[in-house]
Amino acid sequence: MLYPRVSLYAMMLAAAGIPLYIHLPRFASVDLGIGLGTIGTLLLVIRVVDFAQDPLLGWVIDRWPRAQLGFALMAAGGLAVGFPVLFNLSAGAGGLPVLVGILVLLFSAYSLGSILLYGRSATLAAAPTPSELLRLAAFREGGMLAGVILAAMAPAILVGLGAGGQGYAAYGLALGVLAVVAAVLSWPIWTRPVVPAQRPSLPALGQSGAVRLLLLALVNSLPVAITSTLFLFFVEDRMMLSGLAGPLLVLFFLSAGLSVPVWTRLARTFGGKQVLMVAMPLAILGFIGAALLSPGNAVGFALICIASGAALGADMVVLPALFSVALTQAGLQASLAFGIWSFAGKFGLALAAFLVLPLLEMRGFVPGAENSTSALSTLTLAYAILPCLLKLLAFGLVLTLPSKEHSV
Repeated sequence: MLYPRVSLYAMMLAAAGIPLYIHLPRFASVDLGIGLGTIGTLLLVIRVVDFAQDPLLGWVIDRWPRAQLGFALMAAGGLAVGFPVLFNLSAGAGGLPVLVGILVLLFSAYSLGSILLYGRSATLAAAPTPSELLRLAAFREGGMLAGVILAAMAPAILVGLGAGGQGYAAYGLALGVLAVVAAVLSWPIWTRPVVPAQRPSLPALGQSGAVRLLLLALVNSLPVAITSTLFLFFVEDRMMLSGLAGPLLVLFFLSAGLSVPVWTRLARTFGGKQVLMVAMPLAILGFIGAALLSPGNAVGFALICIASGAALGADMVVLPALFSVALTQAGLQASLAFGIWSFAGKFGLALAAFLVLPLLEMRGFVPGAENSTSALSTLTLAYAILPCLLKLLAFGLVLTLPSKEHSV
């Protein structure tokens, strides 16, 4: 029952991440009346807090290993309180200061839980071997993707069940309940003795190959960060597929989830680098295809969601597993390192929002309104072309990885 509990805690975190990165921009702009430029700036400012916070949280987790149960409960508790409050806000109810306070709580709780979950890979694995670390990663990322699918479907399901508005108030309450349930049922995994390791240093991280993987993680996070931020806008305003955003998002993450066992088996057989060399070109083709689609082409965009989702599945499993293997083989404590890893991914999301949302606003794009050809072209450029170029850069970094050092 060890790995399924890991999956459950991961599902809770992923279900929390989706509203923060996908639903928040639209909720804040439509329901709270906040401009896209302000939202993008707000997300970047919160990431400045993360810049110091994520590595600090990792250091704290490593410094007090016997408190991992307390840290796990604190993370779940922050999510259980924050989401019901966030999605019950209304326009003018306290304004930006209240929104900022709630988001800092949620992002901090999310960071604490994520860093703990990834940083304890060697402890949560049945054995601290490359094979078991990859198996643990498959369960963890499978749980993540299940949480993503659940969170993506929830608003539409809740509206269908009679929830008011866009279902966000009920959505926040449901996320709070999930956090409480996950905290209770995952309790036993946080009582396992922590695997001892040395405190990491920059030279030690460099020798282990972790620094190279951190750079790859940062660059590789940017394409998915941009598309996550703009997904709802692209589907509803550019593709004119109103009402299909939820199902398409579910299809995307379902494809990612179904691909996880396949990528895991391939990585065990051929190595992580070789898997990424197959998956990344698949993502690049998906970006190109999205740029070429005409409005209303639901089937074409569904196929792109399937291909892009499958490519994401490889990223989610292989990259953290490679990082864990590098740290474990070097005998280094992982939480501080995964604190930096967490910051790299979230900085990519904030940077994406800071760059593309003000650009869209400047070009006259308004969500849910009739937009000009120029505004929609800018949306296409931001959603498909820019991520394609960034993915090509990430692919170039993968090519520099030494295969013999990055197999699992």
